[in-house]
Amino acid sequence: MATVAGHLSPDELLAGYRQSQDAVLARHYQAIRFLAEGRSLAETAELTGMAQRWVEQLLQRYNAFGPASLGDRRRGNGRAPTLLTPEVIERLRNRLQTPPDDGGQWTAKKAAAFLAAEHGLETVAVQRGWEALKAIGWTLQQPRPRHALAATPEEQAAFKKTSPKRSKRRAPSTPAPSPRSSPPTSIGSG
Repeated sequence: MATVAGHLSPDELLAGYRQSQDAVLARHYQAIRFLAEGRSLAETAELTGMAQRWVEQLLQRYNAFGPASLGDRRRGNGRAPTLLTPEVIERLRNRLQTPPDDGGQWTAKKAAAFLAAEHGLETVAVQRGWEALKAIGWTLQQPRPRHALAATPEEQAAFKKTSPKRSKRRAPSTPAPSPRSSPPTSIGSG
């Protein structure tokens, strides 16, 4: 039987399981609750779908550091953003109010060039430009095409002039049957 530190009661662990919006954190609360109720490591591993060794490590972590050690600890283990800082994002938001230097529309590539200039770098990956545009809620600026009948008569006439001409001769929808299905065969001995 595993020893569980008394950081939280089984009822508090159950409440943490039920109130958690994060699936990983909820499963961790559930596993510790099963252990606190007296279930074995093997039984808890089977009930939660975790490996027994992972349940052991989770228990050790909980006993040492308490409920704050539960959940996916990979989140927040990185460093603060260095490229897409809030200040740079705000400057990009202000810059997007005017057209880009080369005209046209803002793209991820142009946003990446802006980020590179802001940080004094030679280049920045286009993906970072896209992430910066997403961070400020930028959307594609080209409208979807409208229905063809929404075009003006002049636009329709211009389109008809540039459209390829259709053939006047129509092909039959089904081929005509041949008079015979196959040539005659001879099965005589030869």
